[in-house]
Amino acid sequence: MADAAPAPPGPAIPLTALLAREELGLRLVAGPGEAALHWVHTSEMADPYPYLLGGELLMTAGVQLTDPERYVARVVAAGAAALGFGVAPVHDTVPRELVAACARHGLPLLEVPPRTPFTAVGRAVWRLMAEARHRELRRVTEAQQSLATAAARPDPVPAVLHALASRLAGRAALYAQDGTEHAAAGRPVEPEAREALARLVRVLHPDGRPGEGAGSGSRPASAADTVGGTHLAAYPLGGGQGLTLGLASGRREAGDHTIAGVAVVLLSLLTAPHQGADEAARSAALVRLLLGAAPADVAPLLGDAPWTVVHARGEGAVPPLGTPLLDARDDGTVRALLPAGRDVAPHPGWTLGVSAPAEAAELGAADLQAARALRRARAAHTPLARHRSGGLGALLDPDEAAAYARALLAPLPEPLTETLRTWLSLHGNWDRTATALGVHRNTVRQRIARCAALLEADLDDAEVRMELWFALRWSP
Repeated sequence: MADAAPAPPGPAIPLTALLAREELGLRLVAGPGEAALHWVHTSEMADPYPYLLGGELLMTAGVQLTDPERYVARVVAAGAAALGFGVAPVHDTVPRELVAACARHGLPLLEVPPRTPFTAVGRAVWRLMAEARHRELRRVTEAQQSLATAAARPDPVPAVLHALASRLAGRAALYAQDGTEHAAAGRPVEPEAREALARLVRVLHPDGRPGEGAGSGSRPASAADTVGGTHLAAYPLGGGQGLTLGLASGRREAGDHTIAGVAVVLLSLLTAPHQGADEAARSAALVRLLLGAAPADVAPLLGDAPWTVVHARGEGAVPPLGTPLLDARDDGTVRALLPAGRDVAPHPGWTLGVSAPAEAAELGAADLQAARALRRARAAHTPLARHRSGGLGALLDPDEAAAYARALLAPLPEPLTETLRTWLSLHGNWDRTATALGVHRNTVRQRIARCAALLEADLDDAEVRMELWFALRWSP
């Protein structure tokens, strides 16, 4: 599809896990038995292509199924992972033409018995996703604790590499910028995979000079490859030494990238040749956070509060925000933490969202403010947007306003709440809201209609919109 799909709400689940739910009675009638499911979507459109994001289990009863070959081709072109066909009331059996088309295109086709509502399938998928997310978070948390403990040992670099290799069930090594191995731990890999990993290192240092790690200029923050079933990844370290972390493992699991990111930060600190007083304080703050210290206890090491959070998206060198506290995320967003008194100005080629000043305990809320401000700036095509505060809302008692907001918005789940917030902030403009959320405009219309139904409110009424906007501003 033309538009980039938003990140799925949780880790993908294998189709086999859904088929194993005996209470659903699902049966694979065509296509491969292996697929990764990211969503569940129900549609009786003759051509659902414009409404699919990719990775869905598409559910249909075949109400408008007149050309199975074209239907399946369009579903496959949209990137759907599998097709679920409900037997009854439209069709007594899964049409043979549909079975043949799915077999030709390699699309898994599931028969959904009459006793199983589509909502039950959707609920099962989301439950499996929640379980997978819980396992992933627990695995990442345990890995972070293991790496932080290793970093506190007398010989920390080998200890961190050993802990990382153990957690990823593979090999972890530090490479010089020319691709030679500097230190390593874990199981050995085949010569072909070792050579490929050395090539990845050289990709990150094409000019043979040390880089500054992720987020420096236009250099990639990582590189990956697969050779003979071995998954390879390389991450440049900070500190200007030109070192690169190389990883090789026989499997790739959700959370591996996050675990590697923690190791990159620790190894960057441990291999840095020297640190000034400010850098040492920030390093100490980071290590204390990884070891479980409360943010409020760590904040004094970073400098005087309050703080401002900035989110930025763009091309080229990171804007000179006047702070080394930067975080380059996988989606291309750069986050920065800087003293609240420092001015933030527009930067050519970049779009910025700026939070309100916040104390250490409020940094989580400030991060959300900056993210919303960035979305508003991108939708409005302005170079910089700041979090809006004050106004009439400042006249309200915060506790009473928050309690009222919770009660008013209670019927809405989080995805609908965020859609309503974005839609109202953009004056009900469907196209700009779709752009800000990264979804189709018809998806926005469907979600807003659902909001109106759940809230039992007329969203065309200006007074209703105003009341909801105040509630969204005061909601936790």
